[in-house]
Amino acid sequence: MHEYTSAARVWGLTCPGFPEEVSRARRWTRDILRGSPLAEDAELIVSELSANAILHTASGRDSGSFHLALAVSAQVIALSVTDGGGAGAVPKVEHQDQEAEHGRGLGMVTAIAHRVVVHDSDGGHTVTAELFTDVHRGGHPC
Repeated sequence: MHEYTSAARVWGLTCPGFPEEVSRARRWTRDILRGSPLAEDAELIVSELSANAILHTASGRDSGSFHLALAVSAQVIALSVTDGGGAGAVPKVEHQDQEAEHGRGLGMVTAIAHRVVVHDSDGGHTVTAELFTDVHRGGHPC
């Protein structure tokens, strides 16, 4: 293989900011990862991140949208959701009491994924969750 090429495959999908698009994002993820032992975790992550974009940012407003990117290599599955901005705050894990109806999504993503990174992206934020395909005890990749 040439030193500048990668064995990673990358897909992208832009969805309107409607709640029903969360299920579309899950199906899209499931179809791409069909047969992977990490497909269910990836679906849950995409569902939570997509719902957060719609609920907490301009992605869920009139004419809003969110963008998904899925990169798959032999070592990692990276799932990214970019929101439409307007939240005023960086996405972060909230510690909610047991009666709270919202606020646990990013915490669940952080618990499932091996690594989660949040960065600014064109007025909004991109949350990327990585699932390592081969992990040693202690959660570290091989």
